[in-house]
Amino acid sequence: MSRVAVITGGAGGMGRATAKLVGQDHTVVLADVRQDRLDEAAGELDGLGVTYKAVNCDVTDRQAVDALLDTATGLGTLASVIHTAGVSPSMGSAEYVMRTNAIGTLNVNESFFARAGEGSAIVNVASMAAHMLPENIVPTEQFPQALTDAAAFMTDMLAACAIVPEEMQSGIAYAVSKSFVRWYSVAQCERFNGKGLRILSVSPGSFETEMGLLEADAGAGAMVADAAVPRWGRPEEMANLLAFCASDKAGYLTGTDILNDGGVIASMTERARVAADNT
Repeated sequence: MSRVAVITGGAGGMGRATAKLVGQDHTVVLADVRQDRLDEAAGELDGLGVTYKAVNCDVTDRQAVDALLDTATGLGTLASVIHTAGVSPSMGSAEYVMRTNAIGTLNVNESFFARAGEGSAIVNVASMAAHMLPENIVPTEQFPQALTDAAAFMTDMLAACAIVPEEMQSGIAYAVSKSFVRWYSVAQCERFNGKGLRILSVSPGSFETEMGLLEADAGAGAMVADAAVPRWGRPEEMANLLAFCASDKAGYLTGTDILNDGGVIASMTERARVAADNT
């Protein structure tokens, strides 16, 4: 029976690069909310001889996500879900960013948990932004509420974002939502392990994707210039990491977040330390 890998946000830069790699030995279920990009990505996979099924899916719609996972399990053994779907601050309001990144992650992971069999893995894409907010700004105590009352969770998350002017709230929502992704991937590890499932997240820095380049003028470009590796990351570099994390080769890897940012956070932390020592 075929081993199946689901890739959400599969028509984006990271998702598409990952599909090309994982599709070498898996049936790929390529999911995206943008039909134009999904059609384009499907054409690329056709050219590579990848066995796939393209599904238009909005991850904020739990019923659509459940249908997506049902489709995947109907094609073979569900080996992995690589959840790259998400939006950046420039793409919408704080509510839109929070719902897509946080509730979307909740929907995909909970649907996976309900359907996956022992040995399956889910890899979530968080962000280096989740490593940048001061801990006292991140409403971590309210994060567990997402599992029991999503509406109340959204209310509390948007209230946490309202500490800054409205024009800055999408940026805070992005960092908080990705902090939730990182938290969930750690906090739910033991529960997932009870079913023989692995769960973890990867936090990318600035990558040469359509979404990543949208943030070039909003600070990402400056951080790239100051990184230990002073360049934008390539989608293929994320794809290799995501594919490894989802594979059986990483069978002992769970309940953690892997920062893949070209050394941005390390450089910023060390510069801050040196500056503090010199004051």
